Amino acid sequence: DQAKEIMKRYANAYPSSKSFMRFAKWAEYEAKDVDLARTVYESALVELEPEESRQARVFGRFAAFEERQGEYERARVIYKHATKLLHLGQEGTQPPGEEEVSKWEQEKRNELYKAYIAFEKKRGDKAGIEDIVITSQRAQYEKRVNEDPRDYDAWFEYAKMEEENEIEGVDNAGKVREVYERAIANVPPSMEEKQLWKRYIYLWIYYALYEELQQHNLDRASKIYDACIDLIPHSKFSFSKIWINAAKLHIRRKDLVSARKLLGKAIGMCGKEKIFTEYIALELALGEVDRCRALYTNYLKQMPHNCRAWSKYADLEKSVGETERCRAIFELAVSQAALDMPEMLWKNYIDFEIEEGEGDNVRALFERLLEKTGHVKVWISFAQFEGTGVGKGVVTARDTFQRAHDQMKEAGLKEERVLLLDAWRVFEKQKGDAESLAKVDAMLPRRVKRKRMRTDENGAELGWEEYFDYHFPDDGDSKAGNLKILEMAAKWKQAQQAQDSSSSSEDESDDED
Repeated sequence: DQAKEIMKRYANAYPSSKSFMRFAKWAEYEAKDVDLARTVYESALVELEPEESRQARVFGRFAAFEERQGEYERARVIYKHATKLLHLGQEGTQPPGEEEVSKWEQEKRNELYKAYIAFEKKRGDKAGIEDIVITSQRAQYEKRVNEDPRDYDAWFEYAKMEEENEIEGVDNAGKVREVYERAIANVPPSMEEKQLWKRYIYLWIYYALYEELQQHNLDRASKIYDACIDLIPHSKFSFSKIWINAAKLHIRRKDLVSARKLLGKAIGMCGKEKIFTEYIALELALGEVDRCRALYTNYLKQMPHNCRAWSKYADLEKSVGETERCRAIFELAVSQAALDMPEMLWKNYIDFEIEEGEGDNVRALFERLLEKTGHVKVWISFAQFEGTGVGKGVVTARDTFQRAHDQMKEAGLKEERVLLLDAWRVFEKQKGDAESLAKVDAMLPRRVKRKRMRTDENGAELGWEEYFDYHFPDDGDSKAGNLKILEMAAKWKQAQQAQDSSSSSEDESDDED
């Protein structure tokens, strides 16, 4: 008892972590008084000044004491309290209101954190170990987002970590929502540059998807989309993905009226092609053909150059058996002054008339198209069409091939003539006879290698290069004569080189004699 009183007087006279730790050690090992030792440790945490009580060694010895006594839950509570109070496992972070930690104290805190991990591995379960890891990861993400609040990738990873933690059985929906709410509060600084908003918008999308898929809270997800739409400066730029996702959410909520209103608003404020196509797909799935027609009308008023839209509109009318309406749409489409993919539109129009068996209409379309472009593929398709059952037959197809060949010959288009003759030859193999095939073979050119001077944009010579040219049998006599002269000149040059080499060998033999 006297020793106990002396230790109490010592601790009161010198109130420090060192004196309290000595007192607790004496109580445990000398006095064998476990309750007294525990009381001393608790008093150290409560009665000492913060700079003394917040030392890592105080928590470490207290936790070790409880572990020795078999009080594992008490030890776990002490470790968790120390982790939260001292920010254990959070490199580079400082507890609020605390002065700069010395190097020695930081080392002790690292040792305490390692002891906590070892304790959980030894005494804890899977959830306890994962809680330690998650706490460390959370601290790292907090450091990243505090250094740069607009590091949206860090926010994505942070929220994903919290979601995965929730999936594994920890109820932390509030934590996930807190992360997302903090993330979306960091609005890009500029309302003029869309590039800065592209990553930011996905925070709202992921937040809404989390509420819908994980929490099954469709109302909250809808409110998130509405808040995002109100935030975007639509007069400068907009995002079709937000509008479409919000509308699809209304459909999943079985609120078709709200979905239509939202998509109609999106057309007025955003007006992107994706919104039109999604809205049309929705109405088409519902069988609302008249609504689809109205949407296509608005679609093509805003984008009259869009050949894909014209083709889809015509396909719609074709699918419901409105042949004349389909033909009228194609006619209106090909009459537009500017089109982004006219070749696709004309091909679809021609294919439509072929399916309808209207040979005269197809022939007229090819003639109109050839007035706009004399491309070799158009001629080939025209001739191949004439050889089908809808066309006039093989003779007309040959006449079309010949007509195309004459025009290209007159225009001096050698490579196009080669492509045309190759297609004509394949056609004759399929539907012609030996005589007609031989006639086409006789028209095939001979490929010759030639040289020409390369020049840059300013006309400066860059040197000679070799290229392949085509000589057609039915080219003019002057061209054939020029080619024959070149061949004779090449033979004469070879003969001269052979004669010079023989003369030089005779001179060498005379010198040896």
